Amino acid sequence: MLGLTVRWSLADAPEGVVEELSSYVAETSHARFTGMAGLRFKTWRMVRGEWFEGCYVFATSEAREEFQRTFTEGAAESPGSRIIGSSPILIEACDIVAIAEGWEGFAAASRY
Repeated sequence: MLGLTVRWSLADAPEGVVEELSSYVAETSHARFTGMAGLRFKTWRMVRGEWFEGCYVFATSEAREEFQRTFTEGAAESPGSRIIGSSPILIEACDIVAIAEGWEGFAAASRY
């Protein structure tokens, strides 16, 4: 499977950025990516004070390449960049080697 990682540094981000990012994901971003053609799934990850990232898994190389191209072109103006106050420090395509679903199952939600 075909992955893409987009990561921002939170080292110099403004106070309150964690809550603002969490609210943005829950209220806007989650809905944007739910049901998106060419996307298998997306996760949003964060280490407070260190980094925030989106991890995407695409169904085809064409879907990943198109998303990466258009995202990279507008990365500085993306909602994440506006909230954090800086552009991503990493936009990297990768291969997803395997995925295992645990006994507790997969639970899609806009906020945990």
